[in-house]
Amino acid sequence: MDNYTQQKRMLVDAILMLERAGIMDCNGHASWRVPGEDRMLINCGASVRSALTIDDIVMTDFDGKPVDGGAVPPMEFHIHSEIYHRRADVGSVIHAHPLWSTLFSMTGNSVEPVIMQAAVIGEIKQFGEIASINTKKLGEALATTLGARRIAMLKSHGSVIAATSILEAFVLAVYLEENAQRQYLATSLGAPTILTPEQIATIAGNLGKPNLLQKVWDYHTGKLRAA
Repeated sequence: MDNYTQQKRMLVDAILMLERAGIMDCNGHASWRVPGEDRMLINCGASVRSALTIDDIVMTDFDGKPVDGGAVPPMEFHIHSEIYHRRADVGSVIHAHPLWSTLFSMTGNSVEPVIMQAAVIGEIKQFGEIASINTKKLGEALATTLGARRIAMLKSHGSVIAATSILEAFVLAVYLEENAQRQYLATSLGAPTILTPEQIATIAGNLGKPNLLQKVWDYHTGKLRAA
């Protein structure tokens, strides 16, 4: 049976890189859906996100039950499982507690596309309940809020990224935080220019290309390996 070593390695790298970038803290998690099955790989709840290894990645079913007696997943595994239940197009989910984008959710303001990379993100929806998503009911409500989108913000909590792959989810998490930081800082000078729908469509067609997403991943893995 495939032990999915490559996917485990990518999850480890994604979490380590997000932690180094200040996007993920001691409680974030990332997952990968096992194709064609109601199972996922996810970092266990007790894992140290700044020193993660492949041994910290566990396989669970969508009810959070570890496969083969592995360690237990994070209590918020419902974020991942309920999105996977509803979205056949989603192959990876990331939940993080980024600084800049979370500030917007705390104040009721919206993260708007103000840099070109934000064109890839799409519309961002806010989940209004302030809570840990540690029940099936809350997971279902979050998945409903997310809908067909790629990103939802949890009010005064953090971000949820839903993408086709681990690499894409990682890049979206990076772009979200870069855009939020620049939007926040730009407001000290005046109202930032928001990309128009026409600009978003054109730019997304260029910056959303796989080779450019790979470039972002390679940049961060290079920094990780050099550390």
